[in-house]
Amino acid sequence: MQKKPEILPQEPRLYRVVAERIQQLIREEGIAPGSRLPAEREMAAKLSVSRASLREALIALELGGVIEVRGGSGVYVSALPEPDKGVAEVGPGPFEVLAARSVIEVEIAGIAARAATPAAVDEILRAVLEMESSHSNKSSNEQADRNFHLAIGRATGNSALVSTLDYLWNQRGTLWQRLKEHYQTEELRQDTLKDHRRILEAIAAHDPAAARKAMRAHLERVTRTFSRG
Repeated sequence: MQKKPEILPQEPRLYRVVAERIQQLIREEGIAPGSRLPAEREMAAKLSVSRASLREALIALELGGVIEVRGGSGVYVSALPEPDKGVAEVGPGPFEVLAARSVIEVEIAGIAARAATPAAVDEILRAVLEMESSHSNKSSNEQADRNFHLAIGRATGNSALVSTLDYLWNQRGTLWQRLKEHYQTEELRQDTLKDHRRILEAIAAHDPAAARKAMRAHLERVTRTFSRG
């Protein structure tokens, strides 16, 4: 009888590891509820982690009720962390998803530029127009954003790529939503509209190199905005 392959335990996600270290820091330094944590730059240096990893960890702790992120003010301890209570697993972190999208969507944009039919270009255009007209309605705007990226996937003519995009979009869970609430800027929202126009124009011109470049620039802009301080 063939031996079943051994299933190795999954390593905890990086934001959970960093979150545990932040909790340890709170306990060891006796930071009381209501007190402000050190600045993000200082904490990132002290824990030897990137700003992006630190932000994912802080948001995970905020969802767990341990800390509160106050825009323009800082991060405050809400409750002392329980020593035996770990950080909940809530799926991949936002920057993990963005990294995956940067690998996959850049190439999808290039394929779409080669393969897009006039009808496919019209579908992408409709999503851009919908995003522009719903700019003040965040829920409708996010749905239009999703429609835009999936329309580019459909323009490739490859249903497996569409399913991959749909999966990645569905990973934008509670961590992503809270990250957007705290760190998305009006400047990013305006720049996203311009990015989408550039991507559309490159695909409509059947210019794969320009489409890849425009998509890469868009995703790098989102990553920079969500991780800078």
